[in-house]
Amino acid sequence: MFSQLVTIFSNFLHYTVLNPYFLLALRIILRFWYVWLPILIIYLFISAWMSYIRLSFIQKQGSVLLEIKLPREINKSPLAMEIFFTALYQTGAASYIETYINGKVRPWFSLELVSIGGVIHFYIWTQPKFRNLIESQLYAQYPNIEIHEAEDYTKNVVHHPNPPNGGGSFWATYYKLIDKDIYPIKTYVDYGMDKDPKEEYKIDPFAAVLEYLGSIREGQQVWIQILIQAHKKESLKDGRLFSRPDWKDDARKEIKKIRDDSTVKVDDRPSFPHPTKGQTDKIGAIERSLQKWPFETMMRGFYIWEDGKFDSGNITGLIGSTRQYSSNDLNGFKLGWFTDFDYPWQDFRRIRRNAAERKMLKAYKLRSYFQPPFKNHHGKPFILTTEELATIFHFPGEVVQTPTLPRIPSKRAVPPSNLPI
Repeated sequence: MFSQLVTIFSNFLHYTVLNPYFLLALRIILRFWYVWLPILIIYLFISAWMSYIRLSFIQKQGSVLLEIKLPREINKSPLAMEIFFTALYQTGAASYIETYINGKVRPWFSLELVSIGGVIHFYIWTQPKFRNLIESQLYAQYPNIEIHEAEDYTKNVVHHPNPPNGGGSFWATYYKLIDKDIYPIKTYVDYGMDKDPKEEYKIDPFAAVLEYLGSIREGQQVWIQILIQAHKKESLKDGRLFSRPDWKDDARKEIKKIRDDSTVKVDDRPSFPHPTKGQTDKIGAIERSLQKWPFETMMRGFYIWEDGKFDSGNITGLIGSTRQYSSNDLNGFKLGWFTDFDYPWQDFRRIRRNAAERKMLKAYKLRSYFQPPFKNHHGKPFILTTEELATIFHFPGEVVQTPTLPRIPSKRAVPPSNLPI
């Protein structure tokens, strides 16, 4: 170990301090400070200003947490939820004044699956101005559900810098995609749920997540948060100095690359592509995604326990509960950044873990990721289409028999909207 540190230090000296080219480059940089320093100052000022006005704009919008209670019978496929997500594709167009003076940002939404002692809850967090949109679109697809404004379940959960059991009071992680986000995950269409079969014949990949959430015991909680924001091409008008292309450009390039790889040339004569079955499936999956609305997405997972109630198997379940969305040929989810560290010497007196837990918990409570104060916290968003979102978050039918998933006993009835007042 000591010899490795000596080697690293000697290499550092060799390529920096003792390297004449490095010293020459350093002298040139210092010589022309009057060129790059003003640019750097302007850039830092603009970044700080944008963060300030965007945070101020976000705070003025407010928030509301809606809980959805499910009826005993839901006979619709996840396509109904896909139509709902299409309505949430809000690009939030803004003028230069709104972007650089008012701090207007694109709206985002939080889809939350929560288990408190094994009792499962469905939540959607949003800005109050989108509440009517969410309720009307959900009722349009699921007339028998009930939607209520809920008290935030996160407010009573606090961080303990020195937990009594020494290991912690919660564990949290981000999820990320296995491959490029132009490749879709395994969706409800791949499981045949788009055919809307009879309830007893359905194979719902979402059932595995709900069964895991239902297995959580008293004194424990599991939170799964899915933040979504409409994806679009961004330019200076959106607060970017350098424009960002639409993800569809990369998807089309990947299709072309696959076709080029499958083209066989004989004696330099032109030939048609001859893709394999796997390459054909990849092209078909990407082309199907191109027809859907794309969302920038981020997923967090939390496992919380009271003192003496820790169960390491629940962390394993939190990681593995998304495995059914993975495909060997396409995409899936895997573990991203998490709040603990592999070795004791990586975290002296738990300082780093305390800081990581505090920030992660605050980011979750604020539903912050796409904008300040926790913009791109330990990662970057990935693209999921409405079909993929409907796969990982929808209202299950009777095929899901989780006993701790509450169902309302009666159907919801509303009076006609045209009754005289």
